Amino acid sequence: MPEVQRPASQRGGLGRIWRHRWFDEAAVHRVLPPELLERLTQRVAASERRHSGEIRICVEAGLPLSYLWRSAPARQRAVMLFGKLRTWDTEHNNGVLIYLLLAEHAIEIVADRGIDAHVSADDWAAMAQRMGAAFREGRFEDGLTQALGEVSALLVEHFPLDDGVANRNELPDTPVVL
Repeated sequence: MPEVQRPASQRGGLGRIWRHRWFDEAAVHRVLPPELLERLTQRVAASERRHSGEIRICVEAGLPLSYLWRSAPARQRAVMLFGKLRTWDTEHNNGVLIYLLLAEHAIEIVADRGIDAHVSADDWAAMAQRMGAAFREGRFEDGLTQALGEVSALLVEHFPLDDGVANRNELPDTPVVL
């Protein structure tokens, strides 16, 4: 089979390594200051009171060198973090990870098999595109809030809580900054 050409942002080389080393945790906090991270934590908690799913947000400045050396795409890192953050480890297999990689302006949404069975790949991609459009305009809070609302609506639709039942809150609500 012919080799698929990767976008320049996913190819190896010194330019990609430099870009990923240039971004650090301070860059994340310029985009998502502590008060915004706290508001996002509250929004995730409020969302999870309405369904049995779990939502995680992870923001990473740049990929680790091991990913850069092998020209790994952002999706590969998001899937690994989906496991590492235990987003897969929910009773109803309905965890969702929203992953942002600042160095590449990449957005990945990784959903566990329970919710993914109800949502098409095109729907997840459209959600990421809408978030990206807001980010390009510098509206990070709006983009993340909209995505949280969309993910929440899907979880409420497919995994609503029964009357009088509370979400066990199986995972932390606080966004992870790497």
